[in-house]
Amino acid sequence: MAVSGKYGRINIAKVGNDEPVFILRAQDALAMYAIEMYELLAISHGCQIAQSVHQEVDRFKNWNCPRKMPD
Repeated sequence: MAVSGKYGRINIAKVGNDEPVFILRAQDALAMYAIEMYELLAISHGCQIAQSVHQEVDRFKNWNCPRKMPD
């Protein structure tokens, strides 16, 4: 069970017991920009995950529902 400060205990595959997680939701108006920053960090550090992070950015961009500032 992962542990989120906002959502509590969450069952996420491959995440250890009591491992903290931070969740960004597509409805959050700032989330896509935070993920883009993570992508830039991954690229600058030569991480192979950068391409899959880019795909997540695209998924957030293409989500056509109302967005709001985080609460």
